[in-house]
Amino acid sequence: MGFQFGAILAFAAVAIAFAAGGLTIGRLVRPDIPGVDKSVTYECGERPIGKAWFNFNPRFYLIALVFVVFEVDIALTFPVVAVYKAWVGKSSLTAWIAFAELLLFTVILVVGLVWVWIHGDLEWVKKFEADERPSLRSPSGPDDGPRRAA
Repeated sequence: MGFQFGAILAFAAVAIAFAAGGLTIGRLVRPDIPGVDKSVTYECGERPIGKAWFNFNPRFYLIALVFVVFEVDIALTFPVVAVYKAWVGKSSLTAWIAFAELLLFTVILVVGLVWVWIHGDLEWVKKFEADERPSLRSPSGPDDGPRRAA
């Protein structure tokens, strides 16, 4: 037991020394020439345009989550499909159970995809109905004309 703990400590010490050594060597070797351009926020090699603090469209997150769901589908389906041929060769009940589980899993995901599609959540720019469109003008804005005293 003590030897196994010692091996873990040795691996941890080597990993920390490797990382610290790489950072130290890099600090000694790289040039240190500060400048105005180096203090600017990096944005793909181009000068940034506008402020960094702005709201992202939440549709990006929804589409990303739908993508992750189907990636997980592939990741969880692949191991079953890899051994499915061996199960079919045995002509056992296991192959039919695995097939039913895969079919049910895929049907649930397709129903979720259809639901997201019907609700229009896969569109980058969602279209609003005429009566649902949010007002871009504030109720007390200068475009409302003269105000009446109440």
